[in-house]
Amino acid sequence: MMNDQSIHNKNLFLLHFVILIFGFTAILGKLITIPAENLVWYRMLIAFIGIAIYLKFKGKPASLSKKELLQYLGVGIIIAAHWFTFFEAIKISNVSITLVSLSVTSLFVALLQPLFFKQKLVFYEVVLGLFTIVGIALIFNIETRYTNGILMGLLSALLAALFSLTNARLVKKNDATMISLYEMLGGVLVFTVYFLFTGKFTADFFQVSILDWIWLLILGLICTSFAYVATVHVLKVLSPFTASIAINLEPIYGIILAILIFKDSEKMQPSFYLGAGIILSAIVLNSVLKKRALRRAK
Repeated sequence: MMNDQSIHNKNLFLLHFVILIFGFTAILGKLITIPAENLVWYRMLIAFIGIAIYLKFKGKPASLSKKELLQYLGVGIIIAAHWFTFFEAIKISNVSITLVSLSVTSLFVALLQPLFFKQKLVFYEVVLGLFTIVGIALIFNIETRYTNGILMGLLSALLAALFSLTNARLVKKNDATMISLYEMLGGVLVFTVYFLFTGKFTADFFQVSILDWIWLLILGLICTSFAYVATVHVLKVLSPFTASIAINLEPIYGIILAILIFKDSEKMQPSFYLGAGIILSAIVLNSVLKKRALRRAK
């Protein structure tokens, strides 16, 4: 039998593997050649089917009230918008720009949390938010060719923060995997309605290359269904602080993978890495300070 330390180490390894998978999501966004909105529809449909099979296999009920159903479908629309802006940012800029912009999510969460949970604004989070703005300004100033990508990435980060805060309330009521099932369905439905009204459900829409299908299946089943279920599993063992510090490594993993795979198209000017370093340092410091504040409150 494994002792507590072995279980902890096993789950910590699994967490970092999942974060590496999340980082690889951005790589897939660049490899897949179909438009961003088509990509999100396929991803959420595949993920929905994958999670539904998992719940059926585990024998978990998937029933809920009408109010809860509408709430989860609504959050699914936010997720769909977040993923669309994320993949669109990759397509109009590159993986590195998008991941650094997306890393601002945790600071958006810190600044928006008082509005959602009626808490006081924390002074150090405001200061760290200003440092983040400095980092973004550095990148804006140098990488002007990627301005639209940065703006789209920041919008994606804001949507991710809204999703995280909304889900934090809902996840207390029902099983997180079941919630994810209906959120994926919400995203599929909203894009389906959009495609129907805009006449985009044409023969060309369903003409996906074999290679794109392979990437889409990896994205939907491994990077979404498996990664989500695995995250829920490890968070039952690891502390939120350990998880938050590790999750902050996602852009670093993603950028390293992008440089290894795409080489020159991902190499940026030194000021980009300085700005990225300031942003990531602010995010890690925010996690450390929050951990200390929690210790003092006990």
